[in-house]
Amino acid sequence: MSGPGTARDAGPPVVLAVSPHLDDAAFSAGALLAGLAARGAQVRVATVFTASVPGPEGFALACQTDKGFGPDVDYMALRRAEDEAAMAALGVRAVHLGLAEAPHRGYADAAALFGPVVAGDEGTPESVAAALAQELAGPGTPAPDLVLGPAGLGDHVDHRHVRDALELVSRRHGPPVVRWDDLPYALRLPSGAGGAHERPATAAETRAKLAACASYPSQLGFQFGDVTAMAAALRSRSERFSGDPERTVPARRPGPPVVHRAGAAGRPGGGTR
Repeated sequence: MSGPGTARDAGPPVVLAVSPHLDDAAFSAGALLAGLAARGAQVRVATVFTASVPGPEGFALACQTDKGFGPDVDYMALRRAEDEAAMAALGVRAVHLGLAEAPHRGYADAAALFGPVVAGDEGTPESVAAALAQELAGPGTPAPDLVLGPAGLGDHVDHRHVRDALELVSRRHGPPVVRWDDLPYALRLPSGAGGAHERPATAAETRAKLAACASYPSQLGFQFGDVTAMAAALRSRSERFSGDPERTVPARRPGPPVVHRAGAAGRPGGGTR
């Protein structure tokens, strides 16, 4: 990665958002991502835990059957397709890193997702950091000027692993990471709690965010109840960050204008996906 303020010959600023699951970035920072893209930044969202696992069993299987998807459905393929549509609505690029979600790594029930790391968990911060390093080293992949990721509010193990992995990556390579308040978990916090920087969204950014979030129909009932409840919940709380992400992005030659694709416009759920 390039460090803060490192000059590049030309081109738009580059933003990398690292999302634990296929929806976290849209819920937590969708308005910011849409705004950065609309102003010419090159934005990609790398979602970590996205792997299809054949023949899911136990709790992993229940995470899809309780949402109406039988054992014959490739649930994660369905969710990756939702994510592609969501990222298109924001005007950003989707990247799927292909690690397995916690229910496929030995976490046997919903309560376990918020408890200690289980023995043998293969989704450790080091594993996540290695997957990110491979993504960043890919041919033609520009080094980011800004990295965004979760604060880990709610204490879901996958969010904790990504938070800690980004600390490792930042320490080794820079630049610093700006952390978002994890939504919908942050909706349970007292007013004013969470990240130090509150970022109100414009009307256009809000429309893009809600269109993106509505692109995850497999998750909306579980997380919010329905589309209307999702929109009301996400409108009720501005996105909050550990610092001002826009001050971190250097001014560069703007890229081509971004056209957001229209999309359809959530009671915060527990922890299963």
